[in-house]
Amino acid sequence: MQLKSKACGAYGTNCYIVSIDGKEIIIDPGMDATEWVLHNVHHPVAILNTHGHFDHVWSNAALVEALHIPIYAPADDCFMLQDDPFIQGTPSSHADVAVVGDQSFVIEGINVAFMHFPGHTPGCSAILIENALFSGDFIFKNSIGRYDFPYSSSDQMRQSLEKFLLIDADWEIFPGHGESTTLKVEQKNVPYWFSFL
Repeated sequence: MQLKSKACGAYGTNCYIVSIDGKEIIIDPGMDATEWVLHNVHHPVAILNTHGHFDHVWSNAALVEALHIPIYAPADDCFMLQDDPFIQGTPSSHADVAVVGDQSFVIEGINVAFMHFPGHTPGCSAILIENALFSGDFIFKNSIGRYDFPYSSSDQMRQSLEKFLLIDADWEIFPGHGESTTLKVEQKNVPYWFSFL
C-alpha cells in the first residue's frame, strides 16, 4: 500500500489517496482537493467519506464529474452531502453506497472496512485499509473529535470511545486533521477524555 496525503482548505482537512496494486481510493476530498487529487491519481476506483461535514466532502461532486467513480459514505450522514445543513455552499453530492454501521466491502479487489464511531456526527466512521485506520474526525493525535456541533452527541462519543478501547490491533491512525498516530498510543489517551463527556 502506498499513501499520499494533503491538508486541504481553510481547515487543513487531510485528503488521502491510497494506492494498492495500481488502483486508488480517495478518502475525504475536502475543500480545494480536486486539482491535487486529479494530479495524483491514475486508476481511481472510489471516493470514501468518513463523515458528512463539508470540509471532508466538498470536492466529492467535482471528482465524481471528472472521474465517474462511486461515493461510499455513512448512511446517517448522507443528508449532509446532499443538503448542505451548515449552509457553507457545499456542492451537493450523492452517496452511491450508504454504509450502515460496521460494514466491509471489496472495491476492485481492495478490502475496505467502515467502523462506525458516532458522536462527532451520527454516521462518523473510521475506515480500515490493511493496517491503516483513517479516523476522520473521531480520533486525532492526542485528541478526539468535537461533540458540541449540531447533530453531535456526547453520549454517542463516550460509547464510541469505549468501543475503540476494545480493539486489539497494531494499526497506524491517519486522522482528518493533523499528524498521524497509532492505535495503541491513542488508546492510552482516551480515558482522559471521559471526564469531559
